[in-house]
Amino acid sequence: MSSPNPFLSRSFPVPFHEMAPQQVVPAVEEALVEAEAAQAVLAAPLEPGKMPTWEDSIEALDTLSERLRRVTTPIHHLLAVSESPELREAWNAVLPRVTAFWSRLYLDQGIWSRIQAFAESPAARTLNSLQRRHLDRTLRDFKRAGASLAPVERERLEAIEVALSELEQTFSEHVLDATASWSLHIDDETELDGIPEDALERFAAKAQQDGKAGGWTLTLDAPAVQAVLKHARSRSLRETVHQAYLVRGTEAPWDNRPLIPQILKLRQEKARLLGYPDYPDFRLEPQMAATGEKARAFVSDLVGRTRPFWLRDLEALAEEARTWGIETLRPWDVSWLAENLRKRRYDLDEEALRPYFPLERVLQGMFALAQRLFGLTITEEPTSQVWHPDVRYFRMADADGTHLASFYVDFFPRPEKRQGAWMADFIYGDPDRGHPHLGQMACNFPPPSQGKPSLLPHREVETLFHEFGHLLHHCTSRVPIEGRGGINVAWDWVELPSQLMENWTWEEEALALISGHWETGDPLPRPLLERMLEARRFMGGWSQMRQLSFGTMDLALHTTYDADRDGDAVAWASAQLLPLSPDETFAAAHPLPSFLHLFSGGYAASYYSYLWSEVLEADLFRRFKEEGIFSPALGRAYLDTILSQGDVEDPDVLFRRFMGRDPDPEALLERNLGAA
Repeated sequence: MSSPNPFLSRSFPVPFHEMAPQQVVPAVEEALVEAEAAQAVLAAPLEPGKMPTWEDSIEALDTLSERLRRVTTPIHHLLAVSESPELREAWNAVLPRVTAFWSRLYLDQGIWSRIQAFAESPAARTLNSLQRRHLDRTLRDFKRAGASLAPVERERLEAIEVALSELEQTFSEHVLDATASWSLHIDDETELDGIPEDALERFAAKAQQDGKAGGWTLTLDAPAVQAVLKHARSRSLRETVHQAYLVRGTEAPWDNRPLIPQILKLRQEKARLLGYPDYPDFRLEPQMAATGEKARAFVSDLVGRTRPFWLRDLEALAEEARTWGIETLRPWDVSWLAENLRKRRYDLDEEALRPYFPLERVLQGMFALAQRLFGLTITEEPTSQVWHPDVRYFRMADADGTHLASFYVDFFPRPEKRQGAWMADFIYGDPDRGHPHLGQMACNFPPPSQGKPSLLPHREVETLFHEFGHLLHHCTSRVPIEGRGGINVAWDWVELPSQLMENWTWEEEALALISGHWETGDPLPRPLLERMLEARRFMGGWSQMRQLSFGTMDLALHTTYDADRDGDAVAWASAQLLPLSPDETFAAAHPLPSFLHLFSGGYAASYYSYLWSEVLEADLFRRFKEEGIFSPALGRAYLDTILSQGDVEDPDVLFRRFMGRDPDPEALLERNLGAA
């Protein structure tokens, strides 16, 4: 008798330790058979005289969807943290059928008729406010999926969805493969002058792992790239690593440049099939921005407000470059020059901060903060049901002891793991009925080495708090309908909880919780703490303009770019960025061929949302500053009013309920730029 397929398991937690690539195809095929059978029942006409109910229409659709996602979600996750050729091949074998199913589901005329009939029935008038909102959003989802289109248009839309899913998957695979394929072995230690000792230890360990007799091997994982660009005195080495990172996705066999215009063209065709002028208008309809025009106006306004501070920072960098004999500033100089300038202006070396942020101290301090502020208790639990030995597992309980959620953390880089940091929601539960949520945080922090623990730069402390904010949004949700709970909210609202949490990493009282020297436990020395806080806005104009440039490029690509007219998308994007760049070299130093956010990560036509949410959270945090950053009453009010409420109401309503007024953008400008 064969063992049950773990991808079909409904157990809690997910049995990741049992999952293997050869189980993917049979699991997905079985899940699709079940989903298609449920679809047929849902689409079948009701008996004469019988009216549809909430249970046999909306609830049945939700159940069908949840059961299939429960099978495919672990596969998506493993592709991000533990990809292998076998896993990739297995997923690609079933991806067209999975995509076609989701596309057909929301084009199914029988289901669409039943949902419409229920919406017009007397029973629909008795729904509570949450059910009514979910019904309205479901109707909108069907319309946006093309349910109202003519048959030939529905068929074309389904083909577009399948093609897009395959192109976006290929784009992601190319970036992962290109990143993993590059390495640089160095024998001359003088080439590595200035790079911190812990990074050198990792480079030496990598060389040894690769069978080298000595020397150092550099890779393109984020900690390695940052160590070189910020600290290497060798300008030629910085240029080599910067250019290698930049050209990912531009060389055979991982060239993404032909894929970009195909993806953009299909997205535009999809939007116009559905009756929208362009893809941003389609994509942003359910978001706070609502239209591409409003998003572009938001970005343009912030560009104007940011430009004076950007020019200030650019001049400071150019002046610093001249002191080092660099007459022409180049992209691979910026991080190194900024770090040198920071040291001189504030007597602050970021490397001097790292010993005070050992990962374990930061993690436990962050959990202690969550308890003081929100009344949440987080405890580690042993488990072997993980995808890698580094992975850890935690339990989160509310103040009354309710098991809200459990979650995994996966902190360190691996060749089979994608770059960056992210949060994922595996299971949406119902804690009030004894069913906890399940999620995870993944990062790529510097791993422990040579007897030292993982020591975080402060920016990575911010990253951890950012992902924890997303996790809290999922884990604390008390909305009984999954589609309206947790992180299932407007895209330009979803970043508010994550960005809000970053603020505590800059507050002295919170820093006492999350920092302490890794050897002695000593707190951050007062002079170092003061210099760190003084330097918070350092290069704020430069950083904010970089975010705005990506938001500008994203919206322009999805609005005005036409491959037949404009040619190469990478060159076209560079031209769009020129007004927001020091010169052509900087304008061309953008990551379009490896920009996972835009081409496989869900931020298409929505990159602006980071700053949109930042405007909201900067304003919201002012209330914490005024009433107490550890005020349990205020923390609970935020949890009850915003964090646990998902999409029960429009985001602007939730914001006004907590703040008592509309957002004020000046809070962001003052915090990031020092604007009065």
